[in-house]
Amino acid sequence: MMNVPLLDQPPSFSSSLLLNLYVGHFLARWGARMWEFSVGLYMINVWPDSLLLAAAYGVVESASTALLGPFIGQLVDKLSYIQVLRLWLLSQNLSFMVAGGAVIAILIYEDLMSANNVAFVSLAILINISGAVGVLSTLAGTILIEREWVVVISEGQSPGVLTKMNSIIRRIDLSCKLFAPVVTGFIISFVSLTASALALALWNVLSVCVQYWLLMSVYNGIPQLKEISQRRASRSPVREVNERLIFRDTNESEQSSDGTTLIEQFLNLPYISAWRLYIKQDVVLPGLALALLYFTVLSFGTLMTAALEWQGIPAYVIGIARGIGATVGIAATFLYPVLQSRISSSQHSEQDRVAESDRCVVGGVQNSLQSALDLMTYIMGIIISNPKDFWKLTMLSFLLVTLAAILYSLHIYRVRKHLLHLDKLLVLIQWSARPS
Repeated sequence: MMNVPLLDQPPSFSSSLLLNLYVGHFLARWGARMWEFSVGLYMINVWPDSLLLAAAYGVVESASTALLGPFIGQLVDKLSYIQVLRLWLLSQNLSFMVAGGAVIAILIYEDLMSANNVAFVSLAILINISGAVGVLSTLAGTILIEREWVVVISEGQSPGVLTKMNSIIRRIDLSCKLFAPVVTGFIISFVSLTASALALALWNVLSVCVQYWLLMSVYNGIPQLKEISQRRASRSPVREVNERLIFRDTNESEQSSDGTTLIEQFLNLPYISAWRLYIKQDVVLPGLALALLYFTVLSFGTLMTAALEWQGIPAYVIGIARGIGATVGIAATFLYPVLQSRISSSQHSEQDRVAESDRCVVGGVQNSLQSALDLMTYIMGIIISNPKDFWKLTMLSFLLVTLAAILYSLHIYRVRKHLLHLDKLLVLIQWSARPS
């Protein structure tokens, strides 16, 4: 990562601030990836021979993100950058710390399920709620860093800077996805599950202050971030006044047209209006294709991890296998800037194609849609909770990934009017066919 130039031209701030941004993002993502990998192993060990607990946790986590994702996006959009940063770091680290503590308690008392059912259920609920809050907090941080700060910092720079920063941020996330499960898997295999839960709790306790210091230094050192944050803060009172005026006008018109007004009130609800805004975007088709990729068990998620653990595969082997998959993603982050520069200018990312005023809301809805389909995966896991029938979930996942590829191909054809550069392909074939 350090061999990649941070920016293509001299910025108006020290390049060390970008390093602080990347390190702060790394620390936050590492804790989230530790929990993401471990929770399935915790659940299958608490209740062996069933995917029910693992699937139930997945339902709670995905449902909370699906239902509250648009609200999180709107919240990030309304609050100042400082308020979002503090809320994100405090709630994420505190939630994972509490979840780790609850896991330690439920693992230490192995016969708790039979000896004290109320205590067992209470701890299970606490784990589910804490994990869900932690994931929602991570969503807020993702929107703030990836869809706000990165875009603001790259403004005024050369066109390739946003692509390069996106690649580095994605590389950091995939690096955490690669190494956090490996490290956690070795702790579980060669120490204990309890030790891994303790490591998770300690990581979040010790790293939160460092994360805050690093990201605050970025905020204070880059004038554009302060300027946008102040603009957002001053915009909120104006929005509140407009909302009051709209609400008053709606109440007045309600007397003359009750039926129409009720429909308009429903359509203007924050949650519904967020989805209406998303549907109008040019990125809706590739967004749906991306979301379909979340309706799968073939991603080393909670269900697949639990199923592999049930098969008797050591945790460190599962972690290494998951890391190999992440390595492919890391390689893609190096290739993407090169490929993106060779693609027609009509191809843009969601960041480029969505207006600044809509970016947070659209991002929240996109994450909500992804979580809704992720939720369907775990609902299927509850329906098919016997690990012996895991192959059925595998086949369903394959069909949905194929559908995602078809939808994205339709989007590419709609934008470029073709799927492949046949002329360039023919030139390449002719060149390779030349006699040496």
